[in-house]
Amino acid sequence: MNEKVLNETARAMVAAGKGLLAADESTGTIEKRFKSINVENTEANRQAYRDMLFTTPGFEQHTSGVILFEETLFQKGLDGTPFPKLLESKGVIPGIKVDKGAKPLVGGAKDETITEGLDGLRERLVKYREAGARFAKWRAVIAIGDGAPTYNAIQTNAHALARYAALCQEAGIVPIVEPEVLMDGDNTLETCEQVTSWMLQETFSQLYFQKVLLEGIVLKPNMIVPGKKCPTQADHKTVAAATLRVLKRHVPAAVPGIAFLSGGQSDVDATAHLDEMNKAGNLPWKLTFSYGRALQAAALKAWAGKNVDAGKKAHLHRAKMNGLAALGQWNAGLEKAA
Repeated sequence: MNEKVLNETARAMVAAGKGLLAADESTGTIEKRFKSINVENTEANRQAYRDMLFTTPGFEQHTSGVILFEETLFQKGLDGTPFPKLLESKGVIPGIKVDKGAKPLVGGAKDETITEGLDGLRERLVKYREAGARFAKWRAVIAIGDGAPTYNAIQTNAHALARYAALCQEAGIVPIVEPEVLMDGDNTLETCEQVTSWMLQETFSQLYFQKVLLEGIVLKPNMIVPGKKCPTQADHKTVAAATLRVLKRHVPAAVPGIAFLSGGQSDVDATAHLDEMNKAGNLPWKLTFSYGRALQAAALKAWAGKNVDAGKKAHLHRAKMNGLAALGQWNAGLEKAA
């Protein structure tokens, strides 16, 4: 393990005013996205869509890295340049999603899952690093409701996250540690806060037990929000305050940065929440974004399989808005420039 390189890469991933583009949708997930714009889910269309995102002029000013799906890591852009080299030429760090998805958890409550993909991971990581990946992502999913979460779900997912992280660092790859508490239910903000606190505490315990270098990871958590079906929603300041409270209690200062997932929030809400947290200032870690849908939805709609320039314009706008939020310099008036 080269601790210096891991730390340098992790710090570059959360550089001031920059965040991560999560373009690691599986073939099944991107099919749902393409259906919404009546585009056929073919390899050529997936290649063209991601080429549109990665060749957006200026997006690198707000984007430190891109999380790729395995297919994309080994694909080439429309000009014949391998996607990792295309990104590197812009100063953007290529990364790779390495988990194999969430599967039903035996012995868990209804809807609880365990993320799989540890088998053969050591060998895959060698292959991914040779292809250009410098960081990786593994997503653990924690549901709320009907007796969930159970200790079984919390402990097994935290253990798997730590095992993945240790293997990544062994391979010279920075692990993004992503324990996501879902916002799909009718739970209150307070319940989300309690569950997220539990999951983060267990995750960092497991990282300690497995000797993961905290200076060489990036944390990708959910924000503290009510479930989407909760009748009482929270304003941006309340979400920001609750999220910072949890992070200060459970995330060691040794972690270089925290790159939030958007988790189903609207584009503007995801940006506004990040901005409110950064306006608080005096934090031990950098706070930035690692958004998928919240960075891509507008670009996907504008592109619609054919309008490349419109897709790039929409992508750049959302990247810029979130880059400003990562500095605490966003305001709602800037959205009118879209």
